[in-house]
Amino acid sequence: MENLLEIDDLYVEYKVGKSTAKALNGVTFSMRKGEAMGLVGESGAGKTTTALSILRLLPKHNSKIVSGDIAFEDTDILKASEKKMMNLRGESIAMIFQNPLTSLNPVFTVGEQIGMVLQNHKRMSRSEKKERCCQMLEVVGINRERLNDYPNQFSGGMRQRVGIASALACDPKLIIADEPTTALDVTIQAQILELIKKLIKEFGSSLLMITHNLGIVGELCDRVAVMYAGRIIECGTVREVFKNPLHPYTKGLFDSIPRLTEERQPLNVIPGTVVNAQDLLPGCPFHPRCKYKMDICTVKNPEQISAGGEHWVACYCFSER
Repeated sequence: MENLLEIDDLYVEYKVGKSTAKALNGVTFSMRKGEAMGLVGESGAGKTTTALSILRLLPKHNSKIVSGDIAFEDTDILKASEKKMMNLRGESIAMIFQNPLTSLNPVFTVGEQIGMVLQNHKRMSRSEKKERCCQMLEVVGINRERLNDYPNQFSGGMRQRVGIASALACDPKLIIADEPTTALDVTIQAQILELIKKLIKEFGSSLLMITHNLGIVGELCDRVAVMYAGRIIECGTVREVFKNPLHPYTKGLFDSIPRLTEERQPLNVIPGTVVNAQDLLPGCPFHPRCKYKMDICTVKNPEQISAGGEHWVACYCFSER
């Protein structure tokens, strides 16, 4: 199947005062058309930076794409003009943001905000645009009569539905969902995830789901990539990675999930703390927390090693088997 998105050896840095934070350190992965992929990792792993790099929306004042390539279909994202990127954003690549309270403008009605997306990318009469906005609200389960309501008149879950309606308004080929349920309570989270699952199937869009929740990945995604310290350290189909996690970090994530079927006992935790992007050590970034580390882990980053099928891992422990 043809790839829709390809990211190759991407490095991104942020200026933090007088120091430099190395946010992405050689991120490489691809997505096929119609595929749902999960990008998993702790806070600070580089998930959101990856998403903003795809859209070329990194803050200009303190960020820098050092090297690498991002290709979306036949477009070289890093070399495309700003006009080309403006055309891509919203029409071909759309984003569902983490916090629906801040992603919607409080001074415009929800209809106006969905209409702005259509106005930028579709030639429509005023009546056609209004009807499309009403249709999109109904698609996400909101009565069309609320077209002229403001964001503050909606609950958090309903605001997120408006965000989804805006993202899908132009039938994008790729939707990036950046932890879209984090700010919502558990019951609303389930509704939003079920809605995303249903609509992605209906619209035929590819989905990049950014999350720290492995349950969401298991429910929505075909493949999963695990991030740590700005690198993809393991990748494969959901079945491959969930059934046989290979990297010590991936194993630690699965071991830390509470299990309701077992007797009550303390949760397993990954020792240590998340690596500081401003002070990365040589070698594998996970080695300070890894109980399997070898001498080579402290000097050289491991290369990707195939584990069969689509499954690969970047770990010297696996290469020693």
